[in-house]
Amino acid sequence: MTFSFSRSLLAASLGLSLAFSTASAFAEPHKQVLADAEQYQPEALKLLERLVNIDSGSGYEPGLKQVSEIAIDELKKLGATIELVPNTPEKSNHVLATFKGTGKAKILLMAHMDTVFKEGSAAERPFRIKDGRAYGPGVMDDKGGIVAGIYALKILKNLDFKDYAQITFLLDASEETGSDVATDLIKKTAKAHDVTLNLEPGRPADGLVVWRKGSATALVEVKGKAAHAGVAPELGRNAAMEAAHQILQLGKLGDEAKKTTINFTVLQAGDRTNVIPDHATAKADVRAAVPEEFDRIEKDLARVSQDKLIAETEVTTSLKRGLPPMPQTAESDRLMAMAQGIYGEIGRKLTEEGSGGAADASLSAGVGTPTLDGFGIVGGNIHTPEEYAEVASVTPRIYLLSRMIMELAKR
Repeated sequence: MTFSFSRSLLAASLGLSLAFSTASAFAEPHKQVLADAEQYQPEALKLLERLVNIDSGSGYEPGLKQVSEIAIDELKKLGATIELVPNTPEKSNHVLATFKGTGKAKILLMAHMDTVFKEGSAAERPFRIKDGRAYGPGVMDDKGGIVAGIYALKILKNLDFKDYAQITFLLDASEETGSDVATDLIKKTAKAHDVTLNLEPGRPADGLVVWRKGSATALVEVKGKAAHAGVAPELGRNAAMEAAHQILQLGKLGDEAKKTTINFTVLQAGDRTNVIPDHATAKADVRAAVPEEFDRIEKDLARVSQDKLIAETEVTTSLKRGLPPMPQTAESDRLMAMAQGIYGEIGRKLTEEGSGGAADASLSAGVGTPTLDGFGIVGGNIHTPEEYAEVASVTPRIYLLSRMIMELAKR
């Protein structure tokens, strides 16, 4: 059976699963999976605590190595074959854990080891549980996803479930910042699989993500002329003032109807208060739901920036594209219907969600592999010191992921 034919069969089977799920095919919980998921919750929280109490911000090699070593140790115990992929030029490694089965479906799980938090954050805000919520840097984005994946695979091992051809668990070391190595690895790996389940955190409403915006960074550079700020400011051309003008007008280029946003977040100009700055830069976070909006933003940046506040300054703009958008598709809808049926087995209902946050799922979907996102632990306040994970979501989320793999393996 060729790979393309296998994927076609999966798509057709997913269509059948949609009809089955609406007819309450998933009526009763799988007793052993549910019992194991409940039994594993305290243990899973202990593993989550270990991971959260390690600083693993993007690019911080010592912490990323520690997290990967813990994950690798757990995955080896389950029978995984491990491959490390160097994330050059950084010293960290991406992890590919492979499990071989006896069936036909090739299933890719993805999570990431890096966080947005600087070194020292774990010591300042170590893992803690209060009022049913677990706190700590990266607790839900995405160390909860790593834990969910490991424990779902433990449950499958307990069942001696091998009705898949291959399960690959890809742990990205640089999801938050992106890297060429990670991009190429994810695309290549996703192409070799029939379906991808991304273990980014479940959103506060206990849902799965069926679409995501793509990301880009806009750069505005201004060249001016230095002068003494007190003696002869009129001889200068203030790059900081011009950059401020550009931020105000370029910040209006978003389009709410098309879900396009542009937010300036990083500003740099001058280093002495008594000198008119001759150079300034501003960077903006750009998000769009469709690729053509990035083309439009790039053109409008160049056009609108020619309207200058200060004569004889030079303004240039550029747009660096990051992760592409992940559109909602018929295949993602079918996967969502399957997940909804599975969650219904334990009396729960998923919300269908989109996200302004870019993620590795976009790369998988971009190469044509059916992809569904948000299989991690439910939480909120992502990328802030108040980031949390709902303790009560650990068992149902491990159940959901375990059963999702089992159902996909049948098709």
